[in-house]
Amino acid sequence: MKPFLFSFALLTAAGLLASSAAFAQQTPKPAPRTTKTPSASSTTSGVEQDLRVFSDWVNDKVEQAATTARRELPRITEEFDRQSTRIDKAVDSLTVEGKREYTIQKTRYKKWATRQDSLDAAARRPATTQEAQRRLLGEEVNISRARPTELPDLYFRLVENMRSDKRNWTQADWSAASAVLSRLNARYEQVREQLPLEERLRIRSLQGEFRTLEKARDVKDVIRE
Repeated sequence: MKPFLFSFALLTAAGLLASSAAFAQQTPKPAPRTTKTPSASSTTSGVEQDLRVFSDWVNDKVEQAATTARRELPRITEEFDRQSTRIDKAVDSLTVEGKREYTIQKTRYKKWATRQDSLDAAARRPATTQEAQRRLLGEEVNISRARPTELPDLYFRLVENMRSDKRNWTQADWSAASAVLSRLNARYEQVREQLPLEERLRIRSLQGEFRTLEKARDVKDVIRE
């Protein structure tokens, strides 16, 4: 009887040990705690994203109308400093192409900003009505005594000047152009019967284009504000 009891005790002990081992295997071990540190690749990716944002921003500013740009130049300069300082801190993480792009965009912006300063200084210089008229028409002319045959060309010069330079015009430029147009219109009404129909139609077309460009400028200013 004693050998039987001894065997039974051994079997019972073996069963308990197997159960303990199985439970230990089923119990999940806690994962070791690790501390994440920013990798070089994530730093590079971040500064490249900053560069893309910066490039888009510079492209937008250099295409902005001059009158609006000069009005907002202090705020724009502050934003340029903020973005460029952020990139400067991680510029070594950029690729060779990225560094070249960054240099090009900074140079473009600085040239643009310098031009805005020059235009602003020029806009602040007072100009006489006659000086503005000479600049807009390209010559000294007494509109009130202009010959009928001269009027179509004078209208064309005024509108052509507007087409090419209107992005850089100040409020003073627009006011001067409108004043010149009024003088041309007054002279035209005096001598219109002396002009052939073809020339009258041409003048009407140029008058309409002037007003269209002027209204488009007014609408843009309202939208920006």
